[in-house]
Formats: sequence, C-alpha cells, structure tokens
Amino acid sequence: MKLLSIVGARPQFVKAAVVSTAIERHNSGAKASAKIEQKLIHTGQHYEHNLSGVFFDQLPLPTPDYHLGVGSGPHGAQTAAMLEGLEQVFLQEKPDLTVVYGDTNSTIAGALASAKLHIPVAHVEAGLRSFNRAMPEEMNRVVTDHLSDLLLCPTDTAVKNLHREGIRRGVALTGDVMLDAVRSFQPLAARRADLLDKLGVKPTGYALVTIHRAENTDDLRRLKDILWMLTRLDKPVVFPMHPRLRDRLAKQEGDELRHLLEGSRELRIIEPVSYLDMLLLETNARMILTDSGGVQKESYFVGVPCLTLRDETEWIETLRNSWNRVVGTSPKKILTLAQSIWARNGSAPKGKPDLSQFGGGRAGDRTVRAMVAYLKKGATQSR
Repeated sequence: MKLLSIVGARPQFVKAAVVSTAIERHNSGAKASAKIEQKLIHTGQHYEHNLSGVFFDQLPLPTPDYHLGVGSGPHGAQTAAMLEGLEQVFLQEKPDLTVVYGDTNSTIAGALASAKLHIPVAHVEAGLRSFNRAMPEEMNRVVTDHLSDLLLCPTDTAVKNLHREGIRRGVALTGDVMLDAVRSFQPLAARRADLLDKLGVKPTGYALVTIHRAENTDDLRRLKDILWMLTRLDKPVVFPMHPRLRDRLAKQEGDELRHLLEGSRELRIIEPVSYLDMLLLETNARMILTDSGGVQKESYFVGVPCLTLRDETEWIETLRNSWNRVVGTSPKKILTLAQSIWARNGSAPKGKPDLSQFGGGRAGDRTVRAMVAYLKKGATQSR
C-alpha cells in the first residue's frame, strides 16, 4: 500500500508527523503485504525556515521525497502551480491513496489533482465549518471534503457537519491528531525554557498573540483595532509576527501601525517560531489572543484561556466553560475581557478542558487504521 502525503504549511507538518509516526507503529507489527509505503510531498507553500524547514529538523517527519517549491502568490496562481507539480508526481508514483491535511491551498490542490486522476483522497481534519464563505480556508474545506473518499473527522461536530451536507459514506471519527502532537511533544518543548529568559518573561506572566488571517491583516481598520488593543493591554505580550503581517506593515499604509507598535514597551515582537517553541510559549502563557484555528485548539489542550480575534470559530468545542471566547476585533471588548482573565476573576474559565471531545490522544493510530481498512476494502472489491 502506497500513500502520498501532501503538506505545505506549518500545521500540516505537525499533523503529518503524527500520522507518519503512527504508520511506523503499524508497519512494525504488520505482515509484509500489509505494510504501508509512505512518501511525502512538500508543495513549498510555506518556505521560510521557521515556517517550514525547522519542522523537519525538530519533528519525527521524514525528509520530503518531493519539494515543488511553489512559494507564495495569489490563491489562483499558487494553487495552479501546485496542481501542475502534483499531477506529475502522481503519474510517476501511482499511489493507492493521497492524504491531505487541514484547509490550505496545498489541501485543495492535493485533493483536486488526485481526484482528477481517480486516485482516492483521505482528508485528515475533515468536516470543519466556520460557515463563513468569505474565508479562503472555508472554501478549501468544503471543496476538499466533497472530493474526498475517506473523511477523517476530529470531533463529533465535524461528523454532523458532513452529514448535513449529505456526506455519510467514508466518514470516520478519529479524534484530533493535534492533541496527539501536544501530548507527544510537550516534554521536548519544556526543555527549551531558556526562550522565556531571552524574551524577559516568566511563566504565566505574559500574553501570547498571533495574527495571520487575511480577514485581519488585509483589513486596515480591523488590524489597527487589534494592534491598538495590544499596546493598551499594559502587560508583557509575546508576538511572533507572521510574514503576511510583517509584509503589510512594511508597506506605506503600515507606517502608522509600525509607529504604534514601536511605542509599546511591553511588546516582544519576534520572528515566527518553531512548533516546539510555540508549544512552550502556549503552555506558559497566562492567556492567548489569536485568529488561528490551530492555536485556539492548542490553548485548550494546554489549559490556557484564549480570546479568538475573529467573528466565528470552527472549533466550537473549545468554547465550553469559557476556555475560548470569540471576541471579534472590538478593542474595548477585548481589553475588558483580557484584563478580567488576567486578573482571574469572574471571566476566567470554569473547570478543566474536556480533551475526550478530541479523541483523548490516540487519533494518529485511529487515522492509520481507517486508511488501512479503506484500502483493504477497496482491494477486496476490486478482485
């Protein structure tokens, strides 16, 4: 059985590492005829070292067998370049199954190129919906799910979303491989605690912020509101700056925003960090403010309160007991909540996060079992 996994963005590297490790566990106890040959294609969607290369250095992820080197660009041009490169690889490798992850342009390109060549598609993290079609990620999710043959869902909500769209065949509830990753890699991340000293912060003594979605970086008013709020928080803030935001601030219309940030003594603006460093920062933060779906989940997994700088979330499970709150970009609303959470008063989360909603940390093995069962079933039907 030959699988081709397609990755291109940092969350996908982490997910693929979990699945790759689970495949190795499967192979260690499987008969020769049931072993899985896995190959990895890196589209090059993320290409800076801290967004790409460092993941292969730090995580149990094999070196890519193919690197398409697509780079950044408009959605259409980037996806088209991926389609061209992926088709050539598929024709050469002739895989039994293509595995795509999440909701990026690499995801939809992999699913579309595979489906066009009649190669079955498995979608890890299927069924997520924000119900906001203005998000490029939402369109990628919906189209990928309708192209996929095996839909590997992280939560019950994801399964129900697919059922509402008439997708019932090939749906499997596996749990979330990102929870597996957090549990596996937290001990490694803890060894990197000198990063806190370098940043001049102490455990539970800072807020962690990430901003990267187009709805925030490309809307000058929303972006100004978020950045103004950060400068008024009056608490230490660690802010790994995504290249999309950095590029926006470098343009002329970003002058005012740059000056705003430069005037704050509490902001620690740093380059994007590796997964292990990010996990360390998440685990030790007092609270997290983000527009990232992955960071929302990870904050829930490590038990740190989160404010989501968007108008909706696809991870509704994290909203239980106020561990995550969707706050939009109103600076006054965010400031009020953030200060209350910092003080740990009435706005603080209640109880503990319920990780059973995300599969309890065995999603990687369930994912591989679902793939093997699907391929065996197909082989039986073809005889």
